[in-house]
Amino acid sequence: MIKRIPLSALKVGMYITDMNNDWIPHSNDKRRGVVQREDIIEKIARLGVRHVYIDTARGLDSSEGVPLQDVDRSNETLLQQAGGLKPQLTPYTGRDEEIIIAKRIHNETQSLVGSLMQNVKLGQAIDLSPVHELAENLQGSVFRNPNAMACLGRIREKDNYLLEHSVNLSVLMSIFGKAMKHSPEVLLQTVVGALLHDIGKILTPDDILHKPGRLTPEEFEVMKRHALDSYKILAGTEGIGELTLLTAGQHHERMDGSGYPEGLKGDKISVYGRMVAIADVYDAITSNRVYHSAMTPTQGLKKLLEWSGDHLDPELVRQFIRCIGIYPVGSLVLMESGRLGVVIEGNEDDQRLPVVRIMYHTRFRMPIKVETLDLAKPSAQDRIVRAVDPATYKIDVRRFLA
Repeated sequence: MIKRIPLSALKVGMYITDMNNDWIPHSNDKRRGVVQREDIIEKIARLGVRHVYIDTARGLDSSEGVPLQDVDRSNETLLQQAGGLKPQLTPYTGRDEEIIIAKRIHNETQSLVGSLMQNVKLGQAIDLSPVHELAENLQGSVFRNPNAMACLGRIREKDNYLLEHSVNLSVLMSIFGKAMKHSPEVLLQTVVGALLHDIGKILTPDDILHKPGRLTPEEFEVMKRHALDSYKILAGTEGIGELTLLTAGQHHERMDGSGYPEGLKGDKISVYGRMVAIADVYDAITSNRVYHSAMTPTQGLKKLLEWSGDHLDPELVRQFIRCIGIYPVGSLVLMESGRLGVVIEGNEDDQRLPVVRIMYHTRFRMPIKVETLDLAKPSAQDRIVRAVDPATYKIDVRRFLA
């Protein structure tokens, strides 16, 4: 049986199946196996890990363990409670109309971030004028219809992760900040901070930055420097805003002080740092990487809830879920009818009733005619049962988003 246990209950002889540390986006330390020595437990503790998952059929049991199905049931309950919060984003244009504009902005922003990284690597200063212009354009698209940019955020390639992550994080922060009713100036600064949060990685050696295997502890320490490097590079940029610095510099800080670069705790982390930490973790764990298979969007939200308190701000996690929905754009969902659909738009009144694109029937195990269904309309005559993993049905959700 798979159980979650507090780290204080971990003993030599137990078999770890999951170190439960994906909230450290740049740690690919996925240690599995029997704990052989006490110093292994000490090393895990130094990472800031609070709970791990063990397999009692392969190693010692623990009286403090909670069965995996009970953990998932608890996370699902928390997710449904968050689902009761009314969304606060109202689209002003149609998704299909906006996605044409959003695609252009998305591509231009990726290109700009790539150019900036190359220029900084060559010792050139960052010109904030085009960054501000594109950030405003990106915000404008999100304000008109956040579903368009959200769709593009799910159409991505793992080989281009660094650029796509920076752009998608700025989209998520724009959606998040708008839902939190931040002023236009605050929004602009935090979106720019999200866009440039990884600029420090140009100083990370390529053999570490692009290493396909597990990082050694020494290599991980080198990787962690990018947060401080990002702060320093931006702090030396003419015209940079204070909130941009906080957003970029604090994206890896954690509520319990286990983050970096400063090990800040609780409200010592700015609200913008706590917000970007949530968006950063979510985007990282729901993206395919060379060493990491993506969680589904809904699985990602459950993990945010599980890590709330220790690592992430609980109330801000709830607000994040409110603005992207318990079935975020790009989720594959099972309907009561047995059909599958990809969520393509949120619902401005009830996040549990999104617009889905139906295209597969699980009972017949075959594709069906594509149909768009707005679950908020009485004529829909169908409801979501749960989110499912596209890999189970060999479905590429990207085909149905744009």
